[in-house]
Amino acid sequence: MTIQIEALGKQIHSSTSTWLFRDVNASIMEPTIIGILGKSGQGKSTLLRILGRLLQPDAGTVFLEKKEMSLWDPRAWRMKISYVAQQAVMLPGSVEDNLRTVSTLHQRPFDMKLASDLMEQLYMEEIDWSKPATQLSGGEKQRLALVRSLMLQPSVLLLDEVTASLDTKSKQAAERLLVDLHHQTGTTLIWVTHDLEEARVACKRIWFMANHQLAEDTECEAFFHSPQSVEAREFLQDGNVHAALSEVQR
Repeated sequence: MTIQIEALGKQIHSSTSTWLFRDVNASIMEPTIIGILGKSGQGKSTLLRILGRLLQPDAGTVFLEKKEMSLWDPRAWRMKISYVAQQAVMLPGSVEDNLRTVSTLHQRPFDMKLASDLMEQLYMEEIDWSKPATQLSGGEKQRLALVRSLMLQPSVLLLDEVTASLDTKSKQAAERLLVDLHHQTGTTLIWVTHDLEEARVACKRIWFMANHQLAEDTECEAFFHSPQSVEAREFLQDGNVHAALSEVQR
């Protein structure tokens, strides 16, 4: 599975036509885990949504397996690249209805064992599958949305702060599940997070966005030990100070 991002840009549609980001270039040639870092307002989530074919770019394009995005049927694209939103959206019906959605949409047999295994790994084995999905807690909805996307078994998972609303136990379970998935199946993860420790531990590569562009694309260890840009150094310093203060306040 290869992805080539070429001169990608997205505008903030206003009278000034300001660019949220522009001239983003990157390539993914082998399975990996990429953490997208940067301050708010740099377009990290928007970039994910473009990669998931949920938004159109205003400049540039993306190639998947050397085929330009406009030549792909959107449904075929989304079978290979699945987006998981920060705010989980539950579909009408029960927990089981939500779990079966992928099978229904893509006319695949429902894998009951896979669904049960994933639910158990995220500490949801006690959830009543007949319960209306809208009655789940926020954290349960987030985990169910993650399981729902994993049922598709995509080649690429786009993760938009998917652990941000989870308690510590559930967060660690989700991180463990996702990293194990990558190692076992070769699934590529592109992961927006504001948790520097999560990025440091889970990711192999970092895309750092600043000044409305992709400022750094580097190995994770290199980014955390020797960031190349002033913006990255300030970002890491601010993040480490915040983490230290949070630890003191516990």
